[in-house]
Amino acid sequence: MQLSIMKPTNYLLPFIAILMCFSSCREDEYIVYSDEQDTGKETTDADIVGMYVLCEGNMGSNKATLDYLDLSVTNGTVRYQRNIYSERNPSTVKELGDVGNDIKIYGSRLWMVINCSNKVEVADVGTCKRIGQVNIPNCRYLAFDKGYAYISSYVGPVVVDKDAPLGRIYKIDTLTLQKVDSITVGYQPDELVVHNGKLYVANSGGYRVPQYDKTVSVVDLATFREEKKIEVAINLFRLRTDKYGQLWVTSRGDYYGKAAGLYWLAPDEKGNMAVQGHFDTHISDMCIVGDSLYYIGVGFNYTSMKNEISYGIVNVRTHQIVTSQLTDAKEVTDIEMPYGIIVNPQNKDFYIMDAKNYVSSGELFHFLADGTFDWRVWTGDIPAHAAFVWKK
Repeated sequence: MQLSIMKPTNYLLPFIAILMCFSSCREDEYIVYSDEQDTGKETTDADIVGMYVLCEGNMGSNKATLDYLDLSVTNGTVRYQRNIYSERNPSTVKELGDVGNDIKIYGSRLWMVINCSNKVEVADVGTCKRIGQVNIPNCRYLAFDKGYAYISSYVGPVVVDKDAPLGRIYKIDTLTLQKVDSITVGYQPDELVVHNGKLYVANSGGYRVPQYDKTVSVVDLATFREEKKIEVAINLFRLRTDKYGQLWVTSRGDYYGKAAGLYWLAPDEKGNMAVQGHFDTHISDMCIVGDSLYYIGVGFNYTSMKNEISYGIVNVRTHQIVTSQLTDAKEVTDIEMPYGIIVNPQNKDFYIMDAKNYVSSGELFHFLADGTFDWRVWTGDIPAHAAFVWKK
């Protein structure tokens, strides 16, 4: 039997045209526009013209987003733009991905570590237009030196496992975005810093609970080989260096019997970097400016069954706690879950990122150098990491 093909009648033609229009529209890019909030505060001509804020997004939700704080004199007032990465890069699948873990600027490029999406996104600082990505398994944090990016990686899947593998550091050419080399370090390496030709890496061992790692790996950058490990404390996390050549590293403890702490390392009589002292305090994030180490901390008290929140400043020269209260402003009591802190290296004003309940919009609080509250804005989910943009 022969099938006949019926020609469309006149009344069907408009509907066919509409369907063809929808079909062609599906080829276009779907743009998610950013949302802007004006703080009403006047801007001044300063060297820092903006700040990127990387919002982690709850794990598994693919909701990592990038916000931007415009501090330039262009608009006259300080303005906060939410979710600008999607707007500038409409073809990017699922925005940035799953869990934004670190953000840094190197030269004219913006680098963002997206942990559970196993990638590092690279964009132009000025336009926020995507340049490319580097695929790194379970990537964690970034450091830069002489044209190379160094990225810490847990290597294995996101799961607690007593047999979790040793971590690695990947060396990336910052121009070509190509992997140059990689080396094995300790278990589940987190933050890392470059100092005097060496790369120092804080190893946590967090997946191997209760058999945590407790070392800082020392990597010679000339040969890109691990020279040794420095024993510090269990479950290491944050790692920074100061202008005196000291290292400051945090331990998260075991969340039960072994307390968290802040340790400082300096050369001993033989010139080897070693632990010189510590503070028994839980530190979630810290930022060093001049002689001051600003910190925020959230620790769970199993006696009271409540989170204990702390803020403070440590003098890195004298190794003394200068203050245990960054601000007396009443607005600080509105901060539910302090998750990140960054300090303006010129004016010493500072920003605290509040993750709230981890599943809805967070807030960014701005305080002047003396602790006076200035303004607050809503952010993406779990604002955690930030990087200043300097005037060209």
